[in-house]
Amino acid sequence: MSVQSAGLLLYRADPLEVLIAHMGGPFWRRKDVGAWSIPKGEFDPDAEAAADAAAREFREELGIEPPPGPYDELGTFRYSSGKRVTVFLADGRGVRLIGLRFGEFELEWPPRSGRVQSFPEVDRAEWVPIARAQELVVAGQRPALEALAQRLTP
Repeated sequence: MSVQSAGLLLYRADPLEVLIAHMGGPFWRRKDVGAWSIPKGEFDPDAEAAADAAAREFREELGIEPPPGPYDELGTFRYSSGKRVTVFLADGRGVRLIGLRFGEFELEWPPRSGRVQSFPEVDRAEWVPIARAQELVVAGQRPALEALAQRLTP
């Protein structure tokens, strides 16, 4: 079975902006294009609803509360790796990026050093115009941004 993830895509209209996060850790440190993501993470669909996982991951990755639900399901998008991410939408007009506390993960770094270090899952989050976000996010998430733009276009 493929890996299941769920994410919460916050947007603000007029002009259309989305909240994305730059991935943390040493691999992404000096990268920009293709190094951003919708706040998301893995979950077990037998143990947790996708919308609940999306809200939990938002909280864990950014350290702030997501807007209250219920959330509108945008769709499930498949990466070339086979991973699937279910994306939910929320109006982010009231969300301020104050007091962010990024979740952490451990990694042996440098490789084969035997030394384990902690790194932030993401190292910053920003409101970005959707056209710029299309350039910045990882390729597997670009269809979600396209779907959002189509949904909001009259």
